Amino acid sequence: MRQAGRYLPEYRAVRAKAGSFLDLCYTPDLAVEVTLQPIRRYGFDAAILFSDILVIPDGLKRNVRFEEGQGPRMDPIDEDGIARLSPDGVIAHLAPVFETVSRLRRELPTETTLLGFCGAPWTVATYMIAGRGTPDQAPARLFAYRHPKAFERLLTLLADISADYLVKQIDAGADAVQIFDSWAGVLGEEEFQRFAIEPVRRMIASVRARRPSAKIIAFAKGAGLLLKNYRQATGADAIGLDWLVPLAFAAELQKDGPVQGNLDPVRVVAGGAAQEHGTDRILDVLGQGPLIFNLGHGITPDADPNHVAALVARVRGSR
Repeated sequence: MRQAGRYLPEYRAVRAKAGSFLDLCYTPDLAVEVTLQPIRRYGFDAAILFSDILVIPDGLKRNVRFEEGQGPRMDPIDEDGIARLSPDGVIAHLAPVFETVSRLRRELPTETTLLGFCGAPWTVATYMIAGRGTPDQAPARLFAYRHPKAFERLLTLLADISADYLVKQIDAGADAVQIFDSWAGVLGEEEFQRFAIEPVRRMIASVRARRPSAKIIAFAKGAGLLLKNYRQATGADAIGLDWLVPLAFAAELQKDGPVQGNLDPVRVVAGGAAQEHGTDRILDVLGQGPLIFNLGHGITPDADPNHVAALVARVRGSR
């Protein structure tokens, strides 16, 4: 969950000389370095490719940029724009990412898993429709209600490109891949089926048709009770859980396969007893089953690196 980032001084040093955020993502020397930094510091069991979910719309020529203090921005898309979208050239545009994956697999210890990732179609579409992130993604929801055919085309296009993207990451050396649906939690039951489950199911089926042994983790943040059949409906091997998922419910989900999560990132900012208590509760309830211990969302810039070290030590000490 966002291993590299502003909480690490060594990351900030690389980021300062990289130019734009996308330059950092697309420059293999720098992307490899910031991916390796937390591995050197903490020795995590897995390394997460340093990139961003919005490289797909960037490859679709949506003028993606990251503005300091404002987050991602891009040119909002409409019906006509969706009709003109073409997948041609997107995978070629992402060649630096595949080079980064390949180099990481060579440089990482053999026992360290390399995780690739992409954004889920719904989440990526929300940014494309609004041109930015919004509190409840109302622009995308409204667009989907008013222009269902255009929105379905957008989700299908993103699903197909993203599946190709994951296959290329696997071929470059990723041991497993993750699909992040960071805005799944704003969807109602019917919309969750249409916009979150169906596109991810399409992606996973496409990846598995070409790479049958692919290991895939799907994370639908904020989905709550809608996660009950998410694994079965999408075909994911493991499901990520945010920190709002009750541990009793997580234990039910774990009966069907691995779960990943779900420590509140703010506990890592607090450290001490708050971090230890949250960690121990997860380990007590989920530690005997198939569990990838992780945060319930990305580590925040104000987290103390020493707290992360203490967290790793506590989890490893429980084995």
